[in-house]
Amino acid sequence: MSLATDLVTDRKIVQPRKAVLEMPEYHPPLAGRDALRLDFNENTFAPSPRVVEKLLALTAEGLTKYPEREPVERVVATHFGLKTEEVLLTNGVDEAIHLMCVAFLEADDEALIATPTFFMYDVSIKMMTPHLRKVQADATMEFPFERFMSAITDKTKLIIVASPNNPTGATVSKEHLLAIAAAAPHAVLMVDEAYYHFHGESILEDLSTVPNVIVARTFSKAYGLASLRVGLLAGNAALLKSLRKVSSPYNVNGVALACLPVAVADEEYLSWYTEQVRIGRQRMMDGLRELGVPFFPSHANFVLMNIGPKHAALVGAMRRQGVLLRDRSTDPGCDGFVRITIGIEEHVTRGLDALKTSLQEIEWSAAV
Repeated sequence: MSLATDLVTDRKIVQPRKAVLEMPEYHPPLAGRDALRLDFNENTFAPSPRVVEKLLALTAEGLTKYPEREPVERVVATHFGLKTEEVLLTNGVDEAIHLMCVAFLEADDEALIATPTFFMYDVSIKMMTPHLRKVQADATMEFPFERFMSAITDKTKLIIVASPNNPTGATVSKEHLLAIAAAAPHAVLMVDEAYYHFHGESILEDLSTVPNVIVARTFSKAYGLASLRVGLLAGNAALLKSLRKVSSPYNVNGVALACLPVAVADEEYLSWYTEQVRIGRQRMMDGLRELGVPFFPSHANFVLMNIGPKHAALVGAMRRQGVLLRDRSTDPGCDGFVRITIGIEEHVTRGLDALKTSLQEIEWSAAV
């Protein structure tokens, strides 16, 4: 054996923390998305025209400056009827989840979620603690409120609930959310309202009276700013101070910060797009009913279908029709499930037409 080989063999390799080695990885299937995007719950059309105008007005010098987050936080806070110190802008809700875990979880703490839900909760929580407790929904995919309440312990430090939930489209009532917060005053409850605009019910107005609740919102969905990566956390100023402390001072890029004020100001566009989704969602559910495809009633901009063993075949057939779907079969309790995003009227029509053709192509039939 050569000296060189000996040196390589004996060399010690630096290892990351045990939690990092054991945490799950998220690999979104983003490759080849050059078709109708009904797979990632994005705005399928465009952001407000005012956003495009703002982008075109950006200067070369402006791109050389570090971004200033606080002035935009003041604008956003005012828009939502909050104080500036009650709002933190983040690099999408993905970073918001990460910051919640970094700020509030010790290695011995427990975190609590209901599954199936957004997989990034698993990733960020397990980066900080191995003690993640999951409460599985039953076959209805409704939020398991009673069992969830029973899972709260004196070690619970962080609770995350999505309403509407991804990938099911189910909601959690404000009454139940407040009950969860009251049952765990020693924990922080993050309510993920990424799909709020397609449902309309929020706990945001209760933040002043419930000190352990933090609301997460995104501008990726209804506002159509997914590529700019901007979200927010809103809640008790003392809790937000800790979150701001663990956040990078330049976590939101300057282009996003320039566009966000005009995006939130264009309420006419937002109302138009969300109404398109509400109408399209009903059309999709009615269409699935006619086709005999089982689905779960949704309050978000997507519908989860139960295709069964031919789930992968349907996704492939739809791609050949120029339409992308998301196979959710690997989610807990979701074997055979496929999710379709709801967008503007034309895209819903194309999605339904492609579904009819693809179901025939794969010779799908409803289970008796």
